[in-house]
Amino acid sequence: MALFCPTCANILLVDQQHLGSNLRFYCRSCPYVFRITEKVTRKTTFEQRKRDEVFGKEMWDGAPRTQVVCPGCGHREAFFKQMQIRSGDEPMTSFYRCCSCEKHWRED
Repeated sequence: MALFCPTCANILLVDQQHLGSNLRFYCRSCPYVFRITEKVTRKTTFEQRKRDEVFGKEMWDGAPRTQVVCPGCGHREAFFKQMQIRSGDEPMTSFYRCCSCEKHWRED
């Protein structure tokens, strides 16, 4: 919640000297002061959306396997692909998919 000064329309700041029970907002451009008399809280919950798979199942068809430990299940084999996702002078990024639990991860 942003409050603005009704006199000069600048954003109001919290007075650092009154951080106890007497909180107040003040304007740094004019003498306006807004005393906070009650606590207002707002709880917002967000629904986690299902993420789309960036690399489809067909990307992993025929992908080579390598010996690497899965951070999800500890399996020691995963499919891998390497791609250049940053500038040309940066190293390639390796993408992995566990052969057992199908967890995806990457290493830069």
